[in-house]
Amino acid sequence: MIEHRGSCHCGRIALALRDTPVEATACNCSVCRRIAGLWHYPAPSLVTVTGEGVAYRQGDGALDLWHCPVCGCTTHWTPTDPAYPRMGVNLRMFDPALWRSLPVRRVDGASH
Repeated sequence: MIEHRGSCHCGRIALALRDTPVEATACNCSVCRRIAGLWHYPAPSLVTVTGEGVAYRQGDGALDLWHCPVCGCTTHWTPTDPAYPRMGVNLRMFDPALWRSLPVRRVDGASH
């Protein structure tokens, strides 16, 4: 299995993704448009996060957005419900070769 490695800008938070995305998701909700998130939604078992981030819980409290306390990059989100089968990984933390040619699904999160 291929493992893709990424990190925040300063390297404090590292991500190892044991999955290859076939599409990316861009959301226009109030948070995603500010952080320029480009998301992939793997099962949590396919992602290893190392380093200590800071969580931000917004809106309905369904997820925690994680960012680096040093450089500020938003690296991923985790669901607050442990039974939820997915997490979000910000593909912009990886080499652009991983995500540049992916089709982008646009989600209208601003209207929900």
